[in-house]
Amino acid sequence: MTAARAAEPGWVQDVLWWHVYPLGFVGAEREGAPDRPVAHRLGHLSAWLDHVVELGLSGLALGPVFASETHGYDTIDHLRVDPRLGDDADLDALLAACRERGLRVLLDGVFNHVGRGHPAFRAVLEQGPSAPTASWFRLRWPDGEWTPGTEPAYDDFEGHGALVALNHDEPAVVDHVVEVMNHWLDRGVDGWRLDAAYAVPASFWAQVADRVRERHPDAYLMGEVIHGDYGRFVADARLDAVTQYELWKAVWSSLNDGNFFELDAALNRHGGFLDDFVPYTFLGNHDVTRIASRLTDERHLAHALVVLLTTGGTPAVYAGDEHAFRGVKEDRAGGDDAVRPPFPATPAELSPLGLPTYRLHQELIGLRRRHRWLHTARTTTLHLANEQLVYEAVGEGQRLVVALNVGDRADVPVPGAGAVLAGDAEVAGGRVRLPAHGWAVLAG
Repeated sequence: MTAARAAEPGWVQDVLWWHVYPLGFVGAEREGAPDRPVAHRLGHLSAWLDHVVELGLSGLALGPVFASETHGYDTIDHLRVDPRLGDDADLDALLAACRERGLRVLLDGVFNHVGRGHPAFRAVLEQGPSAPTASWFRLRWPDGEWTPGTEPAYDDFEGHGALVALNHDEPAVVDHVVEVMNHWLDRGVDGWRLDAAYAVPASFWAQVADRVRERHPDAYLMGEVIHGDYGRFVADARLDAVTQYELWKAVWSSLNDGNFFELDAALNRHGGFLDDFVPYTFLGNHDVTRIASRLTDERHLAHALVVLLTTGGTPAVYAGDEHAFRGVKEDRAGGDDAVRPPFPATPAELSPLGLPTYRLHQELIGLRRRHRWLHTARTTTLHLANEQLVYEAVGEGQRLVVALNVGDRADVPVPGAGAVLAGDAEVAGGRVRLPAHGWAVLAG
């Protein structure tokens, strides 16, 4: 184990993110082109910042904004805004607009791999093994003397040849990542989501994190991790958090199967993570099917949101989920398009059909903000059955009780339950009566 990780920045306790995939949001072209003029589209996103504030959220988590060849995760210049989105001035204007509204900003850093058009890899293709950046990559050259046009075999990201894996044992790669992260933190961003962090040695992140924090001690560093030992990875990588995919999966799966035992097990695991760090929690993102499409019963969208906003974590709402956007991710070329759609010029152009879900988000986000201690709250199950779950959330001497039902009308024991703060329930004699497929958040 490495030395103890510093506590997360204090401001993170109060941040709730609105997560956006910018290239899709603004309707950018599918592919970048070196000779294409800059399209100043980030203002389109600025027009939605009041929507973020009205929703009750306090941070903007941006997907890739740097120059890339296609979807943003094949970066070709970490220090340049993607011309399909705009230029430095456009990003500065967006950051300024966020600051005016008290919104924090998180950038998406792709440091496991680069696009084939990245100058460091182009130099390898043009100059061969003698290229000054050849050590940046894990290359395998054919036997014999190199001749122009001979391309090496190389490690890539999960079989995608367009994504060239970096060599994280190379000090120059550490230097480059530190330079990039500090450059944009200097410009006013508040932290980084580290893409595919699980594919990178934790020792690399530890070096980067320590050096970045020397200059920016309040930077929030969060890694994308899907499986594995979350707590160990956070400690070894010296990060603040990782993505909580275990809880994400258990929420929709338990609701679809009518099996709250799965969610109960995940919440127990989640409590263990909270002993070491505060996970980044979510119901949707740019890589997964929309929660409104994932659930087999649309009535349970509320239940999922209740779990997100009454358990410990740093929650994120994926743009559009607050209006119950639909979209199914498919494993094919273009299979992400449905969950990365363009947005209209203003929220006023959205269908009114999503307004009930929007108002539910406002209500539960408001509850979360009034109980800021929920950021590190631990949950304890009070009643568990296939179709009913009651748990208490406790922290800083305060308590809330959450009751969920995905079956017929339920009458469940809830010791110490008080007034209904959100949802629909009857409370009497230490019991709570919930309507069919109902839920409630109760005072403790």
